Amino acid sequence: MVHNIVHVELSANDRKALSKFYADVFDWKITHIEEMNYSTFETGDGVGGGFNPVSDQTPPGTVTIYIQTEDVTASLNDVVKAGGVMVSPEMEIPKTGKFGLFRDPQGNIIGLFKPLPMV
Repeated sequence: MVHNIVHVELSANDRKALSKFYADVFDWKITHIEEMNYSTFETGDGVGGGFNPVSDQTPPGTVTIYIQTEDVTASLNDVVKAGGVMVSPEMEIPKTGKFGLFRDPQGNIIGLFKPLPMV
């Protein structure tokens, strides 16, 4: 499997204001998901992503990329064997897929993502 970058997250103190900024400047399509306190963006043909609320784990300036994988848990195990650290085990995103987070040997937080099959 090719492990493409499939999602990018930016931290936002005010996700709706930041969404408006990117929509106004770059004409990105924005979707607000109120129940998750999250907003997604579509960039056209490029990689899309979302706006994370600022928190202790995602302070201002945090950018997290997500790499697609066929098996989040197996990839997290490979990361640990290679010297990385699991930050979050595999978890489900309802109606979307599964994800997990790790810290690489240089301290970067990276996500893994397995989408649900398209129907």
